[in-house]
Amino acid sequence: MTHQDTKQINVGGVLIGGGAPIPVQSMCNTRTSDAKATIDQIKRLYAAGCEIIRLAVPDNDAAAALPEIVKASPIPVVADIHFDYRLALAAAEAGVHKIRINPGNIGEAENVRKVAEACRARQIPIRIGVNGGSLEKRLLEKYGHPTAEALVESAQGHIDLLHRFDFDDIALSMKSSTVPLTVAAYRLAAETFPYPLHVGVTETGTAYNGVIRSAVGIGTLLSEGIGDTIRVSLTADPAEEVRAGISILKAAGCRKEGLRFVSCPTCGRTQIDLIGLASDVEQRLQGVERDITVAVMGCVVNGPGEAREADYGIAGGKDCGMLFKKGEVLGRYPAEELCDALINLIRTEEGI
Repeated sequence: MTHQDTKQINVGGVLIGGGAPIPVQSMCNTRTSDAKATIDQIKRLYAAGCEIIRLAVPDNDAAAALPEIVKASPIPVVADIHFDYRLALAAAEAGVHKIRINPGNIGEAENVRKVAEACRARQIPIRIGVNGGSLEKRLLEKYGHPTAEALVESAQGHIDLLHRFDFDDIALSMKSSTVPLTVAAYRLAAETFPYPLHVGVTETGTAYNGVIRSAVGIGTLLSEGIGDTIRVSLTADPAEEVRAGISILKAAGCRKEGLRFVSCPTCGRTQIDLIGLASDVEQRLQGVERDITVAVMGCVVNGPGEAREADYGIAGGKDCGMLFKKGEVLGRYPAEELCDALINLIRTEEGI
């Protein structure tokens, strides 16, 4: 089942599934019990492009802070609950917009019933979060180790538990720290379930390796039409997760809006500081939200032709370069003036 065909859920006004635009999520790394710090971080993540935020709710102090946080948050809030169903009930009462649980780890069936009823009464979806690192013992014994089939069977058991109590407002995740297993599990889930899929590779590492692994895993699935919302998990500032998620969506062709920046690799023909020039241009275009493509090319011979689809661009020569717009050369400039010339052209043409 592709992104276009999954069941649609409503998370605080943000639609997930059923062909809706794919929102980017992140998770605060503040202590949720510190409402001010958490609200401040949510606002920073919102400014970076985050569309749904998840908060850890490990104890009563965190749950007690939720009403204040939910009220102040500019984006929907998801409560992440493990083991204690009473925290899920408190989160629902606090007005969170989605709850992430594993129904199988919050105790007896009566506990699941209480959570399902509280969420149904308030129209709060539940995300069943299956993780390769925390599979049930019986499944590990059955399969020997985490497999795609084991993750999907785990999800099916949790779904069946919610269905016992007439709850079907569900999203699923099938995360693993191994990219091939993550991809295989989501593919099988897309064939098996009608529910929207929250896609991500968990525990990917620090920013550099984490972005690469996330781009490979999430990007592969998105290119196949699998995935209804994404979260890039990094051992880094959560704002980096958001920016990476947006970039992955753009690279996969799932999000068109916003500036696209392209630059060529250096080669033996390059006679200008292309790396420095590209970095300067990219930095100065931060925050520009126009739907345009900007190219920084290293060769005046091939640059404009190779980047003819770009709206604006520059191509370097020997200590100089040319400015072009949609493949048409507008003028030549010394190397030190190229960046300014390009930025001024964009600001003039786009009315920035």
